Amino acid sequence: MQFAFWAILLAAAMPLLWAVLAKSGPGFDNHQPRRYLAGLQGWRQRAQWAQQNSWEAFAPFAAAVIVAYLMMVTPQQLDAAAAVFIVARLGYGVCYVADWATLRSLCWTVGFGAVVYLFLAAAHLL
Repeated sequence: MQFAFWAILLAAAMPLLWAVLAKSGPGFDNHQPRRYLAGLQGWRQRAQWAQQNSWEAFAPFAAAVIVAYLMMVTPQQLDAAAAVFIVARLGYGVCYVADWATLRSLCWTVGFGAVVYLFLAAAHLL
């Protein structure tokens, strides 16, 4: 199986990484996790926000990989774009937790660009 399909799994699991960081503080209450998460501050709050944005980014990425595959985008293009997306989204989360807003926005843009690239490649516009 080519890397792009594994990247879908990686992208689906990535929000869990940020969730673990967000919930790693003292006093986490698994009976009321949303209440706990709503009260976070600092880097744990930013980890929660990274988790939320990672879920939002997942669906367009997964759709782009599947559409590109169905439209017979070359495996090299597909895998390269998927790798760029995964690296950019990991960078995005790290930058979010570290509060590096400008670099975070750059990582977001690169990740979204990989999704756009896949759709344009699927439309045979590249």
